[in-house]
Amino acid sequence: MKKFFYPLLFFVLLCTASVSAQTSRLYVGKYTGQNEKGLHVVDVDLAKGKFTLVSENDAGNNPSYICISKKRNIIYAVNEVGRFNGVRSGSVTALKLDPASGKTEKINDLAVPNGGPCYISISPEEDYLFVANYGGGSLAVVKLDANGAPSAVSDTIVFRGEEGTRSHAHMIAPGPGGKKVYLTDLGFDKVSVYDLDHASGKLKNTGSAKLAKGSGPRHFTFSKDGSKMYVINELNSTMTVFSVAKDGNLTEIQTISTLPEGFTEKSYCADVHLSKDGKFLYGSNRGHNSIVTYKVGKDGKLTVAGYTPCGGEWPRNFTLDPTGKYLLVGNQNSGNIAVFALDKKSGLPLAPSKEYKIKGPACLKFIE
Repeated sequence: MKKFFYPLLFFVLLCTASVSAQTSRLYVGKYTGQNEKGLHVVDVDLAKGKFTLVSENDAGNNPSYICISKKRNIIYAVNEVGRFNGVRSGSVTALKLDPASGKTEKINDLAVPNGGPCYISISPEEDYLFVANYGGGSLAVVKLDANGAPSAVSDTIVFRGEEGTRSHAHMIAPGPGGKKVYLTDLGFDKVSVYDLDHASGKLKNTGSAKLAKGSGPRHFTFSKDGSKMYVINELNSTMTVFSVAKDGNLTEIQTISTLPEGFTEKSYCADVHLSKDGKFLYGSNRGHNSIVTYKVGKDGKLTVAGYTPCGGEWPRNFTLDPTGKYLLVGNQNSGNIAVFALDKKSGLPLAPSKEYKIKGPACLKFIE
């Protein structure tokens, strides 16, 4: 009997490990209706495309974008509203996460001036949050206290344009190595570069790059070595490649369409992500309802590999799982999340296996 017990036990443990290895925990921020909770925690068996709801959590109204503190297990959400506590303001909500249960407990919330926030990110040191206010045409820096709670707005910058133009700040995030902070402005067709003073929590502008008029830069990501920046442009459905200098400043080296030749209907780009190995770049088209896949050349420039239907309507946000083998798309208008396996050779997303129904998904995040 003893002769076979340990091999059998090892086999059982191996099977258990392989099952858990297939399951990843997904955090979903969404637009909320009456009495709806805006943060869903979902376990995904990626190989089978099986979704299991773990918990629904109150993260305030319209937690349309989230970021996660890995050091403290805290989720930060921007509340995409125009008024908070009776004044013209958006807000940030912080929630302590129990990784085991997937449940959260609210720490606090904090008003962010000017209203209409749509993006939030955290500094590499996890001492500040960065917020882009689309509706308020501004950015804000939020100081975190020793426990990770948002304690004060340390800086806010309101952007004033020329007559006939209006700022729509859309994404703000640290660049490679956290040395610089980058901001896209959809209204001004511009990417701005900043230094963060960690003592004061203030941002200092150190440069900017203009894009074609009417392009509408929205989201961005960087190459693995940090030498290239990829910006997806919402309004003219293009992807722009910038070379990143040592001082963080940007030089445009390519702009390429996100849509197939001959497509003439309305479409608006949304999100962009790089494959785990850096060989492929993905972008989402709302209207054409597709994911465009580019092959990344050795010089960082892009060539189109193909287009894949997104598994629903209006692909606002998407993400790659921590293994880099799967791509998940949040389709806002059709109210679903679709999971795609990625073809190793072509990089293309394969046909989705199953979907998870959720009203108004706006942000998908894994913890690496």
